[in-house]
Amino acid sequence: MSNRPDLPPEIARRRTFAIISHPDAGKTTLTEKFLLYGGAIQMAGQVRAKGEARRTRSDFMKMEQDRGISVSASAMSFDFDGHRFNLVDTPGHSDFSEDTYRTLTAVDAAIMVIDGAKGVESQTRKLFEVCRLRDLPILTFCNKMDRESRDTFEIIDEIQENLAIDVAPASWPIGMGRDFLGCYDMLNDRLELMDRADRNRVAESIRISGLDDPKLAEHVPRHQLTQLREEIEMARELLPAFDRQSFLEGHLTPIWFGSAINSFGVRELMNGIREFGPQPQPQNASGREIAPEEKAVTGFVFKVQANMDPKHRDRVAFVRLASGHFERGMKLTHVRSKKPMAVSNPVLFLAADRELAEEAWAGDIIGIPNHGQLRIGDALTEGEALRFTGIPSFAPELLQSVRATDPMKAKHLEKALMQFAEEGAAKVFKPMIGSGFIVGVVGALQFEVLASRIELEYGIPVRFEASQFTSARWVTGPTDKVEAFANANKQHMAQDHDGDLVFLTRLQWDIDRVGRDHPNLTLSATKEMMV
Repeated sequence: MSNRPDLPPEIARRRTFAIISHPDAGKTTLTEKFLLYGGAIQMAGQVRAKGEARRTRSDFMKMEQDRGISVSASAMSFDFDGHRFNLVDTPGHSDFSEDTYRTLTAVDAAIMVIDGAKGVESQTRKLFEVCRLRDLPILTFCNKMDRESRDTFEIIDEIQENLAIDVAPASWPIGMGRDFLGCYDMLNDRLELMDRADRNRVAESIRISGLDDPKLAEHVPRHQLTQLREEIEMARELLPAFDRQSFLEGHLTPIWFGSAINSFGVRELMNGIREFGPQPQPQNASGREIAPEEKAVTGFVFKVQANMDPKHRDRVAFVRLASGHFERGMKLTHVRSKKPMAVSNPVLFLAADRELAEEAWAGDIIGIPNHGQLRIGDALTEGEALRFTGIPSFAPELLQSVRATDPMKAKHLEKALMQFAEEGAAKVFKPMIGSGFIVGVVGALQFEVLASRIELEYGIPVRFEASQFTSARWVTGPTDKVEAFANANKQHMAQDHDGDLVFLTRLQWDIDRVGRDHPNLTLSATKEMMV
């Protein structure tokens, strides 16, 4: 990393990151406050606030607004202190882990939000593993310190033990729950006090020279001050100091404490990303690495969202630019189809609002409206036949068959299902024998989301019913062997939306049997999004 050339200033000021957490740790609220500080919105709307006007800006799907959860990863760009932040919000709900997994292929760093009372929860651990696989630098934000929370050392210990990563405190909380006053900024020796009266106001910070400064006593009651001094002395003895190199390599995470709903600790976290966060990083493609400073524009699709604007029936492909300086109207080659594509109306997102992007640089995330040409994993380049690697597709864990309640709408249902399959919202399999479709998802809540979206966006009421199959595996191997196998097992074979063969079964025993009887075939639970 150290011997790479300096990036052009426009690229160097980009910070592209995701926020990961367990549901309810306060991720959407934190996203709101980021937008508030970035000047993108005037007033942060609480997730469960009353009235249309106060809807959170980053949840645009009807189901998200009804339930107060985020189920689709949305991307937002805004400026903060001379830097361009590209923030990708990911669904924390475990039923949407695949969407989140793919989103993490498009960012250079992640912010992990944990709840001060609950510590490290199951979903946080899963998402953290994904970051670990990609060696993403992680910044930690311990939220909800204004409620009763656990001992600070206990929280830090739990992160170190559960996630096997060093933790360096960037700030230290003063009190908790009702007695929570604010934090001591350990990186800059400052006192940050929380203003409880106005949640949308930025907290005040008081510059002091170290913990012995008499000014501290004016703001912090004596018993809390004594405790603070003792705790910080212990923290400096026991915990590692912040080291940027170790952070960038993914071995150490700085932790900030705060309360997102009270706008407290958020600005310090944003300064942390601005100051220490990685600049756009090289991206992996088969055969070579793509450096962000390369002149030619390249990018890959990591997410497709259909019907973002129900009035227009559009589909937006989210593209992470890997290199170059993109300008509106450019002709790019769509590598999978080898066809040129004029990108005439690319959009930048400010949550659900979008504006035309006149230009974008490596590290930015742009949306390209299209009618189904672009799929997850597709590469866009200025002519080079690149294939980006590491964008996975997982075998679904739950399978159900789907039927339109009105048989006349079967054809429309097929179209709707294919759109969702290309969007990556579900796997759709067409069995070789019999009619109908089998839909596979990672989590049960996705069936509800699909049924609600098919009805809302296409006007087709549908029923999901239990399927006789419980698992799906992609079949690969020499063509003649695959064909012979498919003909012999017709009742178990289906095709996915790309036309690839899939073996459907109820029993693990079947999968083991195929492995034994057909050594030249591979049954795999993941499929790389091929181009």
